[in-house]
Amino acid sequence: MTPVELTIVAPTYNERDNLEPLVRALSTHLDGLAWEVIFVDDDSPDGTAARARELAQRLPRVRCVHRVGRRGLSSAAIEGILASTAPYVAVIDADLQHDPSLLPRMLAALRGGELDIVVGSRYAEDGRVGEWTETRARMSTAATRLARLVVTAELADPMSGYFMMTRAAFDGAVHRLSGQGFKILLDLFASSPVPLRFKEIGFTFRPRVSGDSKLDSLVIWEYVLLLINKVTGRQIPPRFMLFCLVGAVGVVVHLVALRLALELWSFSSAQALATGIAMTSNFFMNNVLTYRDRRLRGWRLLTGLLSFCLVCSLGAVANVGVASAIFERDYDWWLAGLAGAALGAVWNYGASSVLTWSRR
Repeated sequence: MTPVELTIVAPTYNERDNLEPLVRALSTHLDGLAWEVIFVDDDSPDGTAARARELAQRLPRVRCVHRVGRRGLSSAAIEGILASTAPYVAVIDADLQHDPSLLPRMLAALRGGELDIVVGSRYAEDGRVGEWTETRARMSTAATRLARLVVTAELADPMSGYFMMTRAAFDGAVHRLSGQGFKILLDLFASSPVPLRFKEIGFTFRPRVSGDSKLDSLVIWEYVLLLINKVTGRQIPPRFMLFCLVGAVGVVVHLVALRLALELWSFSSAQALATGIAMTSNFFMNNVLTYRDRRLRGWRLLTGLLSFCLVCSLGAVANVGVASAIFERDYDWWLAGLAGAALGAVWNYGASSVLTWSRR
């Protein structure tokens, strides 16, 4: 049996009707090559994994990795590549928007030994974005500019999700990958210990054949998390930074609520009301933003709110206790206040991650 030379990894979510057309296209363009395709499915409710397993029963080139309890294009691509043994690996969307006819050219370029990665680009050579709306084109341009914060390579399309690379180049970066969000190419370039030798090949981005677009606010938010992760050198968890940002907004909410409540009640009553409002707003903002991938719904929303308020109440006690102890040792008031706030923030983040937004 001929060893597989090229593995194509196709992350999927609700892509059931796209699998067979993609396999047929790969068979046409990779005829004569030793290749396989691995569909990495994030437990799609439309039965994508079951369809992939059906194909695998008939076609030895097809494999399926069915993930339960995990979501994300980047992490899916990483798991798919790790599941292969081929010396060359490619990542392609399963929605048929990437042109599979580029794969032989990508492979030929890598076989020469002078490149680490070949990128299918919408902006290089004769690349085109296809039928994008003006709004989406502007979003892509803005995201590409932001990518310059973490990638120094002169990539025309660092946001591309279509590329092929050598196993050696992937192995060199894999331990530093964040696996965050949907932009695995950006993660690879930012995580590689040495500059990746690359080439871009232009292609026209095609319209989606079936399924739903994954470009939503979650994709944008996870892109921001990825940038934060890389800019901070992974020293500070992006989720913690977002938790603190939400906390800062909560301070503003608290002060506004306090000012309004003072028109009707005593300071103590107004302070208690403002505290409750701030805690509640922080909970819902964290649920939508910081812990979006673990978002609470239904009855869990109510129990989560109660546990979050309990956690924050204990954090407030710790905050005051530590700040008072430091101040009594003749340290400046602002230093004592910062120390208490820092301890409270760390406690609130750690405890709420375990008790309120635990991964289930």
